[in-house]
Amino acid sequence: MKPLNLKKEKDKFFKSNFMYNPQFQYNKTPLPSASAQHSHASNRFLQVAINIIQNTLKKYNNYENYEQATGGNLLPAKQIYQEVRKYMETEGCQGEIAVNLTEDVISQASMGTVKRQPTMTINVSMAREKWLQGTLRHEIGTHYFRTVNNSKQPWHNSKGREEYGLEPANPTEEGLATIHSLLYHPDPDLCRVALLYYTIYKASSMSFSELFEHLKIFVRDPEVRWYYCVRAKRGLTDTSQPGCCNKDQVYLEGVLQILRRRHTIDFKLLMAMGKVSYEDINRLKKTAVLSKPRIPQFLKDRNQYMMRLEKIMQVNELTDTLLKTLVDC
Repeated sequence: MKPLNLKKEKDKFFKSNFMYNPQFQYNKTPLPSASAQHSHASNRFLQVAINIIQNTLKKYNNYENYEQATGGNLLPAKQIYQEVRKYMETEGCQGEIAVNLTEDVISQASMGTVKRQPTMTINVSMAREKWLQGTLRHEIGTHYFRTVNNSKQPWHNSKGREEYGLEPANPTEEGLATIHSLLYHPDPDLCRVALLYYTIYKASSMSFSELFEHLKIFVRDPEVRWYYCVRAKRGLTDTSQPGCCNKDQVYLEGVLQILRRRHTIDFKLLMAMGKVSYEDINRLKKTAVLSKPRIPQFLKDRNQYMMRLEKIMQVNELTDTLLKTLVDC
């Protein structure tokens, strides 16, 4: 859902002093509100998103300080390749994944397949020194390993998923990957996924230019605000109209659902079973193929893993009472 004319429309937008509403073009014409399944913005976790953003910005004074302090400097391409190679050696998957560095994407990174070759694409304009290891745990340690494990399962294709009655992989998939990206961070806040959640909700009732202006309450940097607005408005053609793409709300939703049930989820089993929701673990574990699953290093020590989940809870001022109220309603 990346617009074909993103750079051209960005230039127009910035030259208009942020008053112009981009008119995006796509390979396939989207529905007026992005797409039927992605056009509804949820407000279920809106207040907790606001609280996380406000608490983080209070700690760092502003978003720009937060990015620099928690992310560090941007990395040169050579160092990115070195870090990726070292990570794949640690996880025993060297040579399995191609790496593509580019600025021509609207996400920080993604895992996919190009000509049957597993390929990780990294946005070099967002590859910061303190975030890269988290990105690798997100894309390789979670998405790639769960994909490999999923390929062994009887539900490895759409027919199998339907036959076994599987719940959608999201929000569990992205929630788990988001948690893993924060595991070893000294200050594992959820500010970025909370800001995505908030931005998407506001996009549902605002034009692009209105949304851009509104986000100034949290973010001063126009480049960063552009990024969040594009993520929220991708899929729309005429961004002068209210509307959103709600896909990125799954990150925060998935994190909160998993943290709520962190004491009852078997996380190694969740990885080993492939692209399944935590809701399906117990029902399907007797059917799953569990021989030699790919389990990332950070999941080998359960006690350490659980301690790091508690740190995420603490830093983001989340409590079991709050999560019960939010998730179980």
